Amino acid sequence: MLYLSEFTFPDAEREVSFIMDEKRTCYDTFYPFRILSRRSLERLSFEPITILYGGNGSGKTTAVNVIAETLSLQRDTLYNRSNFFPDYIKMCRFETRAPIPEDSRIITSDDVFDYMLNLRALNEGIDRQREELFQEYIEFKSEKYAGYRLESIDDYEEFKRINHARSKSGRKTQSKYIRKYLMDNPREQSNGESAFFYFTNKIRENGLYLLDEPENSLSPTRQQELTKFLEDSARFFGCQFIIATHSPFLLSMRGARVYNLDADPVATARWTELPAVRTYYDFFMKHASAFEDE
Repeated sequence: MLYLSEFTFPDAEREVSFIMDEKRTCYDTFYPFRILSRRSLERLSFEPITILYGGNGSGKTTAVNVIAETLSLQRDTLYNRSNFFPDYIKMCRFETRAPIPEDSRIITSDDVFDYMLNLRALNEGIDRQREELFQEYIEFKSEKYAGYRLESIDDYEEFKRINHARSKSGRKTQSKYIRKYLMDNPREQSNGESAFFYFTNKIRENGLYLLDEPENSLSPTRQQELTKFLEDSARFFGCQFIIATHSPFLLSMRGARVYNLDADPVATARWTELPAVRTYYDFFMKHASAFEDE
């Protein structure tokens, strides 16, 4: 599916004109001005899957954030911006083939990282509560509470818990007691499994999704699984993707249009021509005999 068909950034001439008008200010940076125009990036035309490739400082993350901000897409975490971001956004233009769905969003590596940290904190809190419930169960089973009586409504909740712990007919074992009063750990997974779950949970049918370096926290195997998931989502479930990455697995997606933001000027390229991919290829070819000897 194609929702966003084209996006236009301000050219160098418009940027210079704006900056000259602002010379009287005290600012020493005009970010995101002077980033994309360095490589004469003025226009992107999109396919159902479009990839922005480039090394650190190439502007691929800036381009993704600018597009997301211009389209007012949902996002979970804040991102680096400056006082000049709104001025830059006003100069951008875009064309669509179909209305952009409301559930469309940008997903960044910071989103995934924050999700994993929150999940870890939640699980650690549950683990602490489990230990506290264990100690509570032991105490309620002791003789200290053998003759406990309910004296007021304020004691009712504790009275119920004591009865649950000491119940003989209900055979309330320690594990049953803890399960009753404690939620399960929501995700007892590795970081890679949690990161992959984040993508599959956030990406729904019929949406435009901007992904900034989704390969972070994913093993090569998980990157291949994500590649297949994104391909299928674009092919069968009405999704469009714009992805900033230098992962060879994601770059290899079928039918993707790849822009090389390291080129001057920026141009489309075959994924097998890209320097990062060639580096992997040259490395494995150099050590091919090591694989053949196994």
